[in-house]
Amino acid sequence: MTAPATGAAAVPTPLRIPAFRRFLLANLVSTTGSAMAPLALAYAVIGQGGGAGSLGTVLATNSVPTIVFLLAGGVLADRFSRSRILFLGNLLAALAQGALAALVATGHATTASIASCGFVSGVAAAFTAPAAVGVVGQLVAAEQLLRANALVRLPNNAVKVLGPVAAGVIVAVGGPGWALSWDALSFLVAALLLLGLRLDAPVAVAGGVIADLRAGWAGFRQRVWLWTYTVSGTVVVAAWLAGFQLLGPVVAAEHYAGARSWGLVQGAFASGLLAGTVLCLRWKPYRLLAVAVVASAGLCLPPTALGLGLPLLWVLLGAVLAGIGLDVAVVAWNTALQQQVPRDELGRMSAFNGVGERIAIPVGYLVVALSAQVWTGRTVLLVCSGAIVAATLLNLCVRDVYRVHRLRADQ
Repeated sequence: MTAPATGAAAVPTPLRIPAFRRFLLANLVSTTGSAMAPLALAYAVIGQGGGAGSLGTVLATNSVPTIVFLLAGGVLADRFSRSRILFLGNLLAALAQGALAALVATGHATTASIASCGFVSGVAAAFTAPAAVGVVGQLVAAEQLLRANALVRLPNNAVKVLGPVAAGVIVAVGGPGWALSWDALSFLVAALLLLGLRLDAPVAVAGGVIADLRAGWAGFRQRVWLWTYTVSGTVVVAAWLAGFQLLGPVVAAEHYAGARSWGLVQGAFASGLLAGTVLCLRWKPYRLLAVAVVASAGLCLPPTALGLGLPLLWVLLGAVLAGIGLDVAVVAWNTALQQQVPRDELGRMSAFNGVGERIAIPVGYLVVALSAQVWTGRTVLLVCSGAIVAATLLNLCVRDVYRVHRLRADQ
């Protein structure tokens, strides 16, 4: 199956394309399970007698293979059918989560077995992430990519608001095994839906994998707007996750109402993500990359409010605005990447970008953990906010940022 024609009249809306609707449904189904998995996984570890160390081991085992195999996933996404890769990846995740659910339900789960299942799930994610970015570009016309990316994000963000609540109820009533079982089933249903896409491979396979990686790296370095955004995003992601997500609960416990306040902040952020998606369905910015850079700077607002000790209302407002900005940035960035990068390079470019941002996460956690030994949590949060602002300003100094714009129907 090839990409549809680019004329606006041929494709008035992505939802009129049956293949896109199928992809959207598969994405929605798998997201319902993924939204429940973190809470269920945490209580599965606790249920078998593990503590913070065991949970940290499990989470690391899940995230490391994603970083290690992501470049390989990008190469495969440019060599083989992306719909087939998504099918196999979801099927592999279903098997891993199904095995985990069985172990937990029968009382045979250990830290090692949970980590092993998490490793397999991490490998599956490494291969599906680059393919998912490229699939949207094969399903819809170029001028419809912005709306299509927003539609993909809409169910994800809606589920993020409700998923953890549903997981809490399921775990409380039936135990984590039931929530993990649904996660496995959701991946299986998504795999069956994706089996019907049958997209062609981007290009005919010519050279070897190493040659593809070298060519991809050369293309990545030549696109100044791409690698500078990746470097900036690495700093922003590290400062946000390591600062806000790591120290936010600590500061909330020390200076606010603890878990209750932090729950409100997380809910406000999730609501902002959903609002950002709705905004993207109506707003069509022209300078996509510049919008993505500026919008991501909103992530500095919640840590700044926490660092300054502002009232909770201001923290909640900052979290909502940060969520709106982040979702606008994600949609604008994905659209820019899909429109500006040729179809046969998209998997590798997406993988190089993803590796940079994912590597920053453990590094950021380590730096913040060490900094917290010297400075107060509030001071570290302000430093993280400053890092986000500095990275944004430096990226806005790159001229190529303003040359990446949205393609129109007449282009």
